[in-house]
Amino acid sequence: MSWLVLLGSGALEAVWAAALERSRGLRAPLPTLVFACALAASMGGLAWALIEIPVGTGYAVWVGVGVVLTAVYAMVRRLERTTAARILALLGIAACVAGLKAVG
Repeated sequence: MSWLVLLGSGALEAVWAAALERSRGLRAPLPTLVFACALAASMGGLAWALIEIPVGTGYAVWVGVGVVLTAVYAMVRRLERTTAARILALLGIAACVAGLKAVG
């Protein structure tokens, strides 16, 4: 269960990052509210998951999931270029996250 919570918390990291970008410096009320709620839930889930998962592994997985999903979001919205090199790098991060789960 801790691993599922950790993955969900990593996904919420991407949500709060996207909401932060849309909040226009925390001036847009709805994206700012989404940012605050997703941030709190993401941190809370990370804290809960770290009760059973070692901190180095848990934090790396949390960040890795957030990085990959945030980058994919930015490419889908065309905020960043989609290149083969970028996709390969993101696949590498995803493989490393899976590797940490496998050995963790």
